[in-house]
Amino acid sequence: MHDTTGRHTPRLLLLAGAVVALLALVPLGYVATYVVVIGPVDLWHLLARPRIVELLTNTVSLALACMAATAALGVALAVLVERTDLPGRRLWHGLLVAPLAVPAFVNGYAWVSLNRDVHGFSGAFVVVTLSYYPLVYLPVVAMLRRLDPALEESAWSLGHSRARTFRTVVLPQLRPALLGGALLVGLHLLAEFGALSLLRFPTFTTAIYDQYGSTFNGAAATAMAGVLVLLCLVLLLAELRMRGDRRYARVGRGAARAAVPVALGRWRWPLLGAATGIVVLAVGVPAFSLLRWLLVGTSTEFPMAQLTEALVATVTLALAGAALTTVAAIPVVWLAVRHRGWASTVIERSTYVANALPGIVVGLALVVASLRLAPAVYQTAALLVVAYAILFLPRAVVTVRAGLEQAPAVLDDVAHGLGLGPLATARRVTLPLIAPSLGAGAALVFLAISTELTATLMLSPIGTRTLATEFWSASSELRYGAAAPYALLLVLVSVPATVLLMRTDTPATQTERVPA
Repeated sequence: MHDTTGRHTPRLLLLAGAVVALLALVPLGYVATYVVVIGPVDLWHLLARPRIVELLTNTVSLALACMAATAALGVALAVLVERTDLPGRRLWHGLLVAPLAVPAFVNGYAWVSLNRDVHGFSGAFVVVTLSYYPLVYLPVVAMLRRLDPALEESAWSLGHSRARTFRTVVLPQLRPALLGGALLVGLHLLAEFGALSLLRFPTFTTAIYDQYGSTFNGAAATAMAGVLVLLCLVLLLAELRMRGDRRYARVGRGAARAAVPVALGRWRWPLLGAATGIVVLAVGVPAFSLLRWLLVGTSTEFPMAQLTEALVATVTLALAGAALTTVAAIPVVWLAVRHRGWASTVIERSTYVANALPGIVVGLALVVASLRLAPAVYQTAALLVVAYAILFLPRAVVTVRAGLEQAPAVLDDVAHGLGLGPLATARRVTLPLIAPSLGAGAALVFLAISTELTATLMLSPIGTRTLATEFWSASSELRYGAAAPYALLLVLVSVPATVLLMRTDTPATQTERVPA
């Protein structure tokens, strides 16, 4: 089989990508099967209700609003840090990445426990935007650091203003990072449960959870899951259309220097104030809330044995899931970037579908599949780790793809010309080039797994308790003091992965060095 460039696509690589895609499509197969069983007439009666219209409006409006807000906020903050003379830019970079260490449902808990009036669309919009904007900010920062400043200087020499240069030169280069980050935000919004449940904003995901809670494997819940799949496909097609086929790699290092920062002048203090406000809202409010409940909560307690058990289980599962997910993303990304064609596009897009489904749907799909095909793995840690890989594969795919897009394919050809085989070339040339992206992808997956709730509740072995499940048990009973120690440990567990994400944004002069 050959790709669009005429290159031969290795069969082993194609097989590996196909296996990953098929595994990722298991939840879709589960939903599709039960939708067929329901039948078109009953399906129409289940969906043609005012409640479904309300849920659809809520889900779509929140997803679009948060995607737009996180995209604008992520790009603006990335440009502020990387392209201006903002004082203490390194410190600000760390502070602006810090919200990744605060899970969305912990953020929601913080706001709701301080002010019960924070709810509905406005509350959900604020909390989710503050929680997810780093998913756009981080990849945009990485691409800005790798962008050759000579491109901008050439535009300036032709008389273009800085605004026009950014719009016509810089922004098109940021397209993969911007669209990939916004896509992740949209997919997460479709499947978000914990934060939206605490904020009392009903969407398809919260409704599905309620339905399954009252009628296990209910037809209405499955029908709504089918709608989520359709919404996911719309997002994927829109992102694919806007991404286009443009390539972004370059062989040379370009100008071996940083871009000349723009002087903020009289805008320095207002912009510093705006950045400070974002950090206070995204990090300061959760920190204050946690400390407050730890100190004054009447239900606050520190059961060390339970805390230690939940901490060990969380870290172990997150490390195993991050490793499996990152490894699974490599063949998918390699096909999508190095061997473009209809098959590689289908394989890559297939990995995104499950991310739009609630964890409870993915969990039910794996329960059914394991009981019918491999009963021995039912209710084992291995099945739970596979569920994590299915749920969070897009985080690794988007991040690793951004790195591979900028690793020149001609270096592979040179290595082949020197007698290296495909595996040796990947090991000695390409994988070292994209190592920062692999680390970033693993860190993002680790963060997601450590806070996953619904699939963990359904698939974890008997007796297994994680920080997220223990936190949810306490917070759902309004025992905010009892939930605070688990929330604090969740934040602390997330800190190393967040620091790793900060350090993987290496300059182009480092990431483009070809190993010997």
